[in-house]
Amino acid sequence: MMQRETKEMYNVKTMTQVAMLIALSAIGATIKIQGSIAFDSMAGFFAALYIGPLAGAMVGMLGHLLSAGTAGFPLTLPMHILVAVEMFVFVYAFGVLYKRTNGWIAIVVATLLNGPLAAVIAVPASNLLGLPFSGWPLFSVIWVPLTIASFLNILLATVIYRKIQKGK
Repeated sequence: MMQRETKEMYNVKTMTQVAMLIALSAIGATIKIQGSIAFDSMAGFFAALYIGPLAGAMVGMLGHLLSAGTAGFPLTLPMHILVAVEMFVFVYAFGVLYKRTNGWIAIVVATLLNGPLAAVIAVPASNLLGLPFSGWPLFSVIWVPLTIASFLNILLATVIYRKIQKGK
């Protein structure tokens, strides 16, 4: 599956769609909820459904870096690179899960991955990086807005995808 999807990524139509979704992600990155938490990942989750999990993962990863960049990398560049890698994994998992299961299962799992789990991963990572505001205090500040933003981004991507599929 991965090889077929990678091969499909190199045609002009798909590359154009990915570029447009990265641009949409940049626009979403300016709609902030808190710090670097924004509507940047909607385009990545949509791409995972519309084009494929690998394309979505790339859009999600770049979208986070764009969002963090527009916020001035508030958790430091190394921390945001870690979050970008998380986005790659979480969006890819969402795309695979959506195709294999009920869409709602994929939405719930991806929300939990990109919300509470990502916030828990930030605890040791932020301590390791020696961030001034780190550990469990950081978790307590980000987990609720991150979970809400994750759910809204994923739900919006799914609704748009389903509307497009109905129109075909």
